[in-house]
Amino acid sequence: MTEALPMAGTPANANLAGLSKNDYRGNPSTLCQGCGHNSISNQIITAMYEMNVVPENVVKFSGIGCSSKSPTYFLNRSFGFNSLHGRMPSIATGALFGDYHLKGIGVSGDGDSASIGMGQFKHVMRRNVNMVYIIENNGVYGLTKGQFSATAEKGLSLKKQGENPYMPVDICMEALVSNATFVARSFAGNPKQVKELLKAALAHNGIAVLDIISPCVTFNNQENAYHSYAWGKDHEEPLQEISYIAPRNEIMLEREMEAGEVREVAMHDGSIVILKNLEKGYDTSNRYEALRVMEESQRNNWLLTGLLYLDTTKPNLISRYDLVDTPLNRLTEADLRPDRSMIDKVNALMF
Repeated sequence: MTEALPMAGTPANANLAGLSKNDYRGNPSTLCQGCGHNSISNQIITAMYEMNVVPENVVKFSGIGCSSKSPTYFLNRSFGFNSLHGRMPSIATGALFGDYHLKGIGVSGDGDSASIGMGQFKHVMRRNVNMVYIIENNGVYGLTKGQFSATAEKGLSLKKQGENPYMPVDICMEALVSNATFVARSFAGNPKQVKELLKAALAHNGIAVLDIISPCVTFNNQENAYHSYAWGKDHEEPLQEISYIAPRNEIMLEREMEAGEVREVAMHDGSIVILKNLEKGYDTSNRYEALRVMEESQRNNWLLTGLLYLDTTKPNLISRYDLVDTPLNRLTEADLRPDRSMIDKVNALMF
């Protein structure tokens, strides 16, 4: 079989959108060397490139914090909005209402979403806004010199903060009880899993929450800290091996796999997520099972990663409204002004 050559003027390594990987990069990172956030940004770049996403069809959102600087480091060709602390969800909701043809990707942190932004986090879940919502979770306020965040584990001891007396907020559990339709957890030290979960999240038609444990190498990387590289590598318990297959590809499974070992999940756009269960019988469509395994992992100090819950049946926010095909932010005054006969009809009913 002869291989199709790229069109004239496109690089040899171009994807189906005619773009090279460099077209998905951003500015050089100003975060600390070794920060988990940089690894996540790199996987966003790779996932977008491999999925042939056109950057101009993506809009980026963030709040305040080290994590919220991350959108600067990927997709330079995409429009972005860096909002107020904890207010990213409402900005994203409005923007994606204004042009629902765009795909939203929001990057937040455990301080931005689990503290000041928890109220907005809850509402973007229940409205099922069509966006990928990434929490780069390191357990500390890195931008303001390492105070405990709401996700810091009880008993964590930091040199300048003493010992944390409070139980942590579990981002995935909060998302699940708030009726999010896609909930996953990963670890920045597992880039392959991060990339495949990002692809599945991008294919989801609704809110896709990714809680990614992202070690802060400056303030919270002690070996016994639950958000450190060492602890993550020693305690990670993947639920399944995950692979994403784009709609254009033929689905081929390995013949030697036993019945019941592999689960295929069809996404809205025709793509397939293939899950190979490492824990026998885990069902990603069962909310009660997701709560059970999260509670179990919390008791046993496991870093449970993988796709925890998926519901492809619920309508997203935009589908609940009878919107015109033209994006709202492109409608002119002539489009919005009611016809004179309609105004006369309304006036007649009132008087």
